[in-house]
Amino acid sequence: MFIHGCLSLPSSALSPQNYPFSLEWLPHSAHLVGGIVRDALLKRYTPHQDLDFVLPVGAVETAKAIARHYNAGFVLLDADRQIARVVFERATADFAAQVGDTLEVDLQRRDFTVNAIAYNPHTDKLIDPLQGYADIQQGLLKMISISNLQEDPLRLLRAYRQAAQLGFRLDPETQSTICQLAPLLGGIAAERVQSELSYLLSTPKGTPWLRAAWQDGLLKAWFPHASDRSLSQIAYIDRAIEGLRTSYPEFVPYLHQQIREKAKTTATKGEALLSLASRRTWLTVAKLACLVADSPQAEAELQRLKYSRAEIQAVLVTLRFLPLASVAGAGMTRREQYGFFQEVGAAFPAIVLLALAAGDDPREKTGEPIAPLIDRFLTPDDPVAHPTPLLSGKDLMAALQIPPSPRVGQLLAEIQLSIAEGKISTKAEALQLARELSDLI
Repeated sequence: MFIHGCLSLPSSALSPQNYPFSLEWLPHSAHLVGGIVRDALLKRYTPHQDLDFVLPVGAVETAKAIARHYNAGFVLLDADRQIARVVFERATADFAAQVGDTLEVDLQRRDFTVNAIAYNPHTDKLIDPLQGYADIQQGLLKMISISNLQEDPLRLLRAYRQAAQLGFRLDPETQSTICQLAPLLGGIAAERVQSELSYLLSTPKGTPWLRAAWQDGLLKAWFPHASDRSLSQIAYIDRAIEGLRTSYPEFVPYLHQQIREKAKTTATKGEALLSLASRRTWLTVAKLACLVADSPQAEAELQRLKYSRAEIQAVLVTLRFLPLASVAGAGMTRREQYGFFQEVGAAFPAIVLLALAAGDDPREKTGEPIAPLIDRFLTPDDPVAHPTPLLSGKDLMAALQIPPSPRVGQLLAEIQLSIAEGKISTKAEALQLARELSDLI
């Protein structure tokens, strides 16, 4: 129950017994704050502890002492604001100087009421001056003040990500304020914006909130070519996955394969963990392809958002070959299909998603006309989708007594095409073909 802005918490994931260090290292004035307190009240647990403490004095000194005693990693994040991090094997603890003369002043500087609840591990009490617990019970994300959102405009987009993540709704006044402040998001570091977008793109729960963010003007600076059709196509991708779970369940894991897992060094701890939790996959590549313009504008948009070269190329390849994939099964020869797989490479799952999302209700599709290509992709020894060389370049040079040259590569390419077409299947046949072609190439 609430007592003067406090409520008792007899047992929870906040218990000091679960900390990676002994409670005796924390002064009695230290408080745990932020997402971990909110998530404990929601009974949401994660295997990696992300602890954030505020201390009136001695934040950096406390962090150093703990890191030294436990032989843990220590990082001074902000010397001016006195913020330091201690990195353990399965937990990360940040220690920050309290902002203002009291804990209540510090909490009033935060983004949303549900994130402005503090926990004192010494007294086992929650301090909730802004009634964040009541908003948690209502599933409501409410701003603390306009000035707090203006201070860090990334909080504008974070509201939509947290609403998706928590299953909350936005307070109407908060959403109206976000619409007014939306242009400010264009001035935020791209890496930080990207980390918030990553979650919205990685899960069906993020799709309606991604649309809401677009409608409220938050995507305008970063995805100027996004449209109502773009957002509808992203929703169709989610439905296409539902259809694939029935028709091609073994294909679904490929959609979630990781493109690259490296947190941006300029991101905050929470943003880095969010980025790792919502990894860049072929699913997110497909959704990104919906939001950008055609090449070369797509490349410029993604570069501005600081996506990696590998991710940008994945999107560009997906956009380039999508029209071909839409007619691939029925209209391509085996040779053309072989060339298609060679060109698209690992991006094939993203192309499938976009091809299936082209209609009104992808859940009703069986995969035609791309189904034959999915079948080939799922067959490990298929010579069209997964060619296995019968000869190496050394084999060819030794058999034909020819030196290293582009000619060797051309002969190998013709051999692979003949394998894909079913014309040859043995090493002897490959050598014979190479001899026949050697005078022509």
